[in-house]
Parts: sequence; structure tokens; C-alpha cells
Amino acid sequence: MFEFSITAKNQRARTGVFKTPHGDLITPVFAPVGTQATVKTLTPEHLKEINASLVLSNTYHLYLRPGDELVRDMGGLHNFMQWHRPMLTDSGGFQVFSLAQTRKIDDDGVTFKSHIDGSTHRFTPEKSVAIQENLGADIIMAFDECSDPNDHAYIKKAMERTHRWAERSVQAKTRQDQALFGIVQGGVDPTLRAESARFIASLDTPGIAIGGLSVGETKQEMHDTLDIVTPLLPENKPRYLMGVGTPEDLINGVLRGVDIFDCVLPTRLARHHSAFAPEGRLNLMNASF
Repeated sequence: MFEFSITAKNQRARTGVFKTPHGDLITPVFAPVGTQATVKTLTPEHLKEINASLVLSNTYHLYLRPGDELVRDMGGLHNFMQWHRPMLTDSGGFQVFSLAQTRKIDDDGVTFKSHIDGSTHRFTPEKSVAIQENLGADIIMAFDECSDPNDHAYIKKAMERTHRWAERSVQAKTRQDQALFGIVQGGVDPTLRAESARFIASLDTPGIAIGGLSVGETKQEMHDTLDIVTPLLPENKPRYLMGVGTPEDLINGVLRGVDIFDCVLPTRLARHHSAFAPEGRLNLMNASF
């Protein structure tokens, strides 16, 4: 289970197969985002029609509503949303990072207030993994801290905390039918990114995620960071670039050896009458359509 095999390679770009309990993932693969166990405006049948093979759901949102224990009691995410292909959940770290005004981070975890009703909650690595085990996705994430790429004084501290939390996440995991990925952080600092890539690779998780990008840095900084990180990661593990999803970003990621992507952008644009096509982005409100 969770074996990754490379089927073709051209310089750093590669195609592969990642085996999961809900089927094989053919990579490179893009995952549409189903924030609360549904991809907005699309049914599971619609997703099958467009040959989606992986869906991402958000731990933070599902924990708050409807609750991870309810999802567990209904048979896990796959039964809850009637999607029986592979699924992935994030750790909740990015959403908590986004709540800059209402969260407090310490070495043990994060205390934050719900965006729904203002109630106080706390995530630790152990709590994040327990929630994700209740949700039951095939691929789950170590709890991490996503720091502001422009706050250079804080990036090293956040990276070191992410490393400690990754170790705790690995220790907390109990289910054998889920693959936990460690997450590389370090902002856009080349030295920190290299240090983080080596550390996360040393944990020997079934795959490795690259976080903390597409959060305000330039495109060139993103590409430079990938140029540093991916050569330091094991060839025999899938690499997941979190939250990145423009066509140009996908191409640049694949060229640098990335296998898995997710982003809300395609469905968000579609809800506002735009579509990505080979000739570029189309405005479907134009008279020609």
C-alpha cells in the first residue's frame, strides 16, 4: 500500500502511479478542492465525468462543521460525500495561519477562534492527526505552521516548529490505511528551504508536501524555491505542491518534479463565468459564448 512508482521521466518531470486504498493515482494529478466534503457546484458524478481522480477536503472547516466525529460515524469522508476515489485532507495549519487576528501560536499548538461563531478551539499535531483519522482520507498531512514569506525574522522559528510538529504527527498516527505526508517550510529563504527539505525527507513519510508557497511571494521566488527543494527529496516519494493551481504554475511545477497539486482557483473562476482553455483564460460572459 502507498507504493509510488515512476513510469516515465524527462529531466526532472515525471509520470507515476501512487497506490492508495481507493485506487491508483496517476501523476501528475490536480485535485479540485471540496472544502466541506463537496466541490462547490459539482456532484461526485460531475467530478467523475471530468475524470477527477483526487479530491481535497479541509480539516479546519470539517472539524468546525459538521464535525469530524459525525463524518467518522457516517463512514468517513468517502461515504459522507459518496466519492470512492482517493481523497486528501490538509492539516488545518494554513487555515489557522490565515486567522492572523484571532489565533495564538505556541510550541505545543495553536489556539484560535472559529470564524463561524467566535468559539475558542485548539489544534496540536496530535489533535490534527486525530481529526484527519476520523475523516478517513487516503492522504493526510502533518500539522505545520505556514508563515508569512515576508517576515524573515520569524520564518526560521516557524520552520523549526513545523519540524517538531512533523515528528509529533508521525508519532500520533495510528491508522495504517492512511499515508501521512510531512510538509517542507522555510519561506523563500534558500538555506532554510534546503534544511527543511532534508529534515522532512529524513522522516521517511510515504510522500512529501511543499507548503508555504502561493502565499504572497513572486512567481520567480516560487520557481527558485522549487528548484532548491525538489532535488533534495527522494525520487521514490510523491511530491505535493500545496495550494497552487494556475495552468502556468502546474506546468512549472511538473517541470520541477512535482506530482500532486490542489487549488480552489479553477472552481472559483468557473463560478464567476471564467474557464481555463488551451488558448488561455476565457470570459464566458462574452457574447461569443
